[in-house]
Amino acid sequence: MELHPLYEKTTESPEGTSFAPRLLSAVDFTGTDVPEAVVAKAVSGSEFFKARYDKGILFPKLTCSFEEIDASDELEVHNYTGQCPVQTFEINPVKGCSVGCAYCLVNDGVHDDPVVYINYDKLIAKRLSEQWETEHYYYFSPKTEALCEASLQTGAAHSTLRAFIKHYNDYPASKARLFIASKAGREALLFKHDGESILDLLIKLKGKVQFNTSLSIFPDDSISVIEPYASSLDSRFAAVRLCQENGIMANSALVQPILVSILTDDLLESFFEKLQSNGIINFKPEFLTASIENMTLISQLLESYDNDILRKVFSLYFRNANLDHIKQRARTAPTREESIYWIGRMIEIAERYGITASICYWVRQQLSISEDLIPIVNKNGFKCLGYQTRLFETEA
Repeated sequence: MELHPLYEKTTESPEGTSFAPRLLSAVDFTGTDVPEAVVAKAVSGSEFFKARYDKGILFPKLTCSFEEIDASDELEVHNYTGQCPVQTFEINPVKGCSVGCAYCLVNDGVHDDPVVYINYDKLIAKRLSEQWETEHYYYFSPKTEALCEASLQTGAAHSTLRAFIKHYNDYPASKARLFIASKAGREALLFKHDGESILDLLIKLKGKVQFNTSLSIFPDDSISVIEPYASSLDSRFAAVRLCQENGIMANSALVQPILVSILTDDLLESFFEKLQSNGIINFKPEFLTASIENMTLISQLLESYDNDILRKVFSLYFRNANLDHIKQRARTAPTREESIYWIGRMIEIAERYGITASICYWVRQQLSISEDLIPIVNKNGFKCLGYQTRLFETEA
């Protein structure tokens, strides 16, 4: 199925820029403390991504295909650490994504055409009916953009929300709650399927759903190639305000990923001022994590901003002492020292704007973040990914 672009781009798409991956060699890492084994993987990563670019498949196309899913399957539990303190089930009605983020946590920048599960709402309905008496969340969606072209124009996003609406009609006392994390802008919320917009459906779910905008911190002039088909930041904030104006909980932000090497106090001051002005009272920070190979693509995409960024980023991530700082799927995080420092600065600056922080268990464990610094449930009621615990206290 051919899809049409949802957003009018204010900057050129990656294909329209001068960007082209180049082949790396050991010379690119001369004078760094990056181990030889890492350099070898970086070189092979550059070869892999250049080959995809040359074949015209580095960035996603606006197409999708359809499959049926076994409605008797189980939903995946969202628990990267094995010790997450929140019971959460994943909702992934689309495999793949139309946004094409270079840093994608699911596919490490390798984007193929999305597959839409045309009967996914049946699987959701089954799972909802089986467990509704205990407090738990459904996360829409950790493995794709919940409100991308593929999910909107096929109706998959709308049918997902309709499954929850029907569930709450059938089970008024249900303690299931829906958590939506999305880079979607205003256009996505107003997109209609069978006469109803996403906003119309969210309004019917008031008190049972929270809409968390997802924002990254990268150089502004790199967004068009780092997140090539995402909505603009202004449009994302417009979506947040649209939710708030209609009584839908939308006051927390996923701030991920964050490129540590560009952070300054001034940048963070302006960032949190922007969050405050758009009614955001909580943020969940997560630094850029990537495999060695994927970091070659990300660094090269950023070279127009800083032509020495590859050496800086690899030194920050892949020095010998930091090679055990690995999240799931072999993704390495920046050094613990830099991570701890900037989390502290973000918290200190955010507090001046009345904004609290929540944090996932893996980061807390890896960086020894105490409950004194970030409580499990903070004073605004948020925890972990940004789940609002007070959502369970609202009336239907």
